[in-house]
Amino acid sequence: MTVGFHVSLPDSPPPEARPSPPPAPGDDRPWWRRALPFATAIALTAFLIARLDLHAFARYVRGVHAVGFLAFCTVFSVALVIADCFATSFVFRRTVCPISFRELLLIRGASYLPSLLNHHVGQAWLTWYLSRVYKAPLWRVAGATLLNYATTFAALLLFGFVSLLFEHNAVPWLAPVLAALTVAGVAYLALLAAAPPALARRQILAPLFEVGIRGHLQALVLRIPHMLVLFAGTWIPFAFFNIRIPAGPAFAYIPILMVIVALPVTPQGVGTRDWFALHYFARYGPGTLPEQEAAVAASTLTFVAGITLVQAALSLLLMRRAIAAIDSAPPRSA
Repeated sequence: MTVGFHVSLPDSPPPEARPSPPPAPGDDRPWWRRALPFATAIALTAFLIARLDLHAFARYVRGVHAVGFLAFCTVFSVALVIADCFATSFVFRRTVCPISFRELLLIRGASYLPSLLNHHVGQAWLTWYLSRVYKAPLWRVAGATLLNYATTFAALLLFGFVSLLFEHNAVPWLAPVLAALTVAGVAYLALLAAAPPALARRQILAPLFEVGIRGHLQALVLRIPHMLVLFAGTWIPFAFFNIRIPAGPAFAYIPILMVIVALPVTPQGVGTRDWFALHYFARYGPGTLPEQEAAVAASTLTFVAGITLVQAALSLLLMRRAIAAIDSAPPRSA
């Protein structure tokens, strides 16, 4: 059963008759808390650079085909936002409002600009935007976002099981972790089936219980293409720098790298991404250990620079249209 808000487009009343929109998301943290992720990124990157053979690092950066690499970053970014919206539009239509794929594509693409600070900042902006335009309760939109997170982590769990099919001894700790996460997942599904009123009535959790187990599985099926694009876009850049990561370790470690990049520790995972990759992927690079470390660092730092340029340009292009849509859209009633 489809659950959500019926959206109509009545004639626009005068501005004074319009309901007050929710305020734009702000940041009340002290300045040092806001600066901490940037300081952490700078410190981690500085320690990384101090460790590297800078001549080898510069050689790998100069050696990459710049046009081809930037083209890959562009194709990856466009494919990522399309696949993301393919899955997310289903969730929002079921739980929040009848938003079209095209509308969400505009909004999600625009949200890449705040996402450059951190993935969750972009999600918060997207939540605010939907609440602002569609007059949907803010906490309900946040609940729909939780459903997106649930299916994302479920897809990462499936990637871990795929790793065991390639080489079950490649990562000794993986099987016990997957078993524990599977137990947690089964408990979550049991909770959805039971739907205790104390939880199901909470606005932020209501979307999870309303779609139920079947809705979660449908959302997961639609989320898998998005996660495959993200997985491939994280794995392939290493090959540009002659780092050949086998499938088994890739399915075991790349999903962890994807999670690390999304953590609100540093912007775009700068520093955290590089140290993780250095530890787990240097062995697959060419030459001696210093050469391998230089190749990995060149790969991760060049990739984050490339996608930042592409996604910032894409987001700036769409952000203007998204803001104009807020100003011109008539009020929508639930």
